[in-house]
Amino acid sequence: MSAREASTPIARTFQTFLTDKGKGQGGTDGAYRRDAERELNRFLRWCRGNTPDPANASPADSWAGIVRDTNPGSEGRDVRFADLDSTVFGDYARYLVVSGFSNSTVLTYYAYVASWCGWADAQGYIPRHYARESDAEDPLPESTGRRPGDQQAWSPEQRDQLTRFVDERASAAIDAFGAVEVPADEHGDPASEAVQAKAAARFRAYKRCRERALAYILCYTGLRASEFLNAPDDDRPGRNGIRWADVSFGDNNVTVYRKKQQWDEASLPDPVLGPLRRYRQLLDAPEEWPVFTTLHRPTLARHVTDGLRDRGLSADEIDTHREAKPDLLVAAEFDSSAPPGLKPNGARRVLQRLCDDAEIAVDDDRHDYLAPHGGRRGMGEVMVREFGYAAAARYLDNSEEQVRQAYQHIEAAERADMATEALSNTDGRVRESTERDRT
Repeated sequence: MSAREASTPIARTFQTFLTDKGKGQGGTDGAYRRDAERELNRFLRWCRGNTPDPANASPADSWAGIVRDTNPGSEGRDVRFADLDSTVFGDYARYLVVSGFSNSTVLTYYAYVASWCGWADAQGYIPRHYARESDAEDPLPESTGRRPGDQQAWSPEQRDQLTRFVDERASAAIDAFGAVEVPADEHGDPASEAVQAKAAARFRAYKRCRERALAYILCYTGLRASEFLNAPDDDRPGRNGIRWADVSFGDNNVTVYRKKQQWDEASLPDPVLGPLRRYRQLLDAPEEWPVFTTLHRPTLARHVTDGLRDRGLSADEIDTHREAKPDLLVAAEFDSSAPPGLKPNGARRVLQRLCDDAEIAVDDDRHDYLAPHGGRRGMGEVMVREFGYAAAARYLDNSEEQVRQAYQHIEAAERADMATEALSNTDGRVRESTERDRT
């Protein structure tokens, strides 16, 4: 095994990293080294499942770490670079956030681990600096002192504006698709202009319904993007995007692979079902296909070409089919193997375009569009306000402790209202002031 294979245990590199950083006497002493070594070991214990984690497991003691091929909690288990991705670092950031440290301490502790991750990227152990990707850093507190209540959460007005916009666009595209007529004697003729126009209109309607289904899921389900989209460089089962076989319209649920590393049924509220069902009808994709496939043209072109070639079609026959219809429709028609799923970054680009086109105002110093995690936080706000923290935790698949931490601003406002009411009953000046404000 070479020194920089993905199968290398991460702990084997800690001392080399600390020496390379050159901190202390020849890299062997100094406060930085002691602190960095302590935080790397904290990260390793968490990766192994040797520490409770209320952010990523309920109960906290059930946290089993990130390695799935050995016994949880074993001190001897190897955590390898192949086990790492941006999701791991995002989960670790959440763990630090709920561990009782101040915001500045969380950022400092995470920075030590991120520095090692950047070093590992430069050394060739991993393909990217996972710890500094947006998915990984999203749970971290703002260095400016940003509070949980200041983090993006889609408001009812934003949900209404977004869903109204995608509804109108999808309806218009479906109507346009229905208006294209194909003469009876031209059905099945790939050279027919009417057949090609019908296929193009169908694909446009499919794309609009895809946007709508994505928006509705983000608005109303509270799902994490990594739970229903194709998480990059995460080969865990279920992290390559939900499949149509996972969706149960009759039971209002979809089976997803949760952060706690087990399959679970997530709720699909009634508003989601109609857009998702109409989207399904437009393509009639095989059950094993992702609900949200990539629409990246070069990727689909390779996928379709390779699939048809494997079926024995000649180059000319392949060109004939691809010229008549968009690649995704060709793949579905031939019942091809599943194309790659849409990735979270792709979903963000879709949301950016939708927010620009719909002119949705977003007051957020990090994102000028409705970011996917803001949909989840917005749904969390709804559930906490309507049903309380315990119900919200169950809906979001979080611990109640983490939900209370994330939505503490709601409880603080409720306590303020209670205090105001109590003081109005006992203090005349407070009562007079309150009555004056109400008028």
